[in-house]
Parts: sequence; structure tokens; C-alpha cells
Amino acid sequence: MKFRRICRLSLLLTIGVFGLSPFTAARAENVRAYCAKKGDDDHLKGLPAELVQPARQIFGLSSDVSDRFIRTSTRYRCMGGKAWLCNYGANLVCDKANASRTSSGASAFCKDNPDAENVPMFATGHDTVYSWKCVGREARVDEQVTTIDARGFIAENWKQLQ
Repeated sequence: MKFRRICRLSLLLTIGVFGLSPFTAARAENVRAYCAKKGDDDHLKGLPAELVQPARQIFGLSSDVSDRFIRTSTRYRCMGGKAWLCNYGANLVCDKANASRTSSGASAFCKDNPDAENVPMFATGHDTVYSWKCVGREARVDEQVTTIDARGFIAENWKQLQ
């Protein structure tokens, strides 16, 4: 009897201190309703099972791609009261974009490769919104190659859930 009270008290304390995660809340209710209520939420959340088929269609994934893989590789977030999905593909970034006009990776690359016309993404990171070049041993932005959405993510990587 005393043990059960302690267990219940521990559970209530845990919920009270840590709360229910947004992921749990989003899973408990419809994702669309969750995002409509939340508005903007930049925290990336795992894909609930009920969104596997819509994600498959949005990203043009064949039936050969397992549901498990889609759930593992796809995230959602809320923007403007709508749910948006991103699938980590080859070199696709779902996290916020890097719009910094300085790059330590590009700088290091240019020191070793003066006057290189292009700095590869392995040096800059795939989250950069710029292409880079080396002018002498100095890294410089060449041009912006991707757009950033209203919340700071690479717009091309995110698709709105209809």
C-alpha cells in the first residue's frame, strides 16, 4: 500500500516537474490541430504513424521505402499554424539554415586551396545558404543559392502538409 502511494506520488511529481513533451501532445491530438493551435514551433518532432502515407506522397517516396524509414527520416514542425514536413535525404538539412556570411570551414579550406573557384559543402556544411569561393586564401560568399523561410529554415527542404 505504501509502495503504491510512493509510485503514484513519483509519477505525479515527474509529470509536474518535466511536463508532457510537445511530441506527446502532438501525438495525442491531430498534428494539424496541434499546429493550428501552436502557430509557430521550430522544434522538430518525429513523424506520427498516421502521417507516413502523406509524407510518402509529399516527398515522392516509392512503396519500396519502408514506413519505418520514413518515420525515422522525416520530421515536422509548425509554421503559420500549418504542419510542415522535411525528409532528411542525401545532404538535405531539416535544421535551421546557416545564413552567416563567415564560415570557419570555408576559411580553413581556402587557406589550403587558395583561389579555389568553389568551396565544397563538406567544408562549409550543408546548412549554408551560400556558395563560397576563395579569393587568394580568404573565403568569400559567391552567391545565395537557396531561400530561407519565415522561420529561418531552408525553404526548399520543407513541404506543407495539406
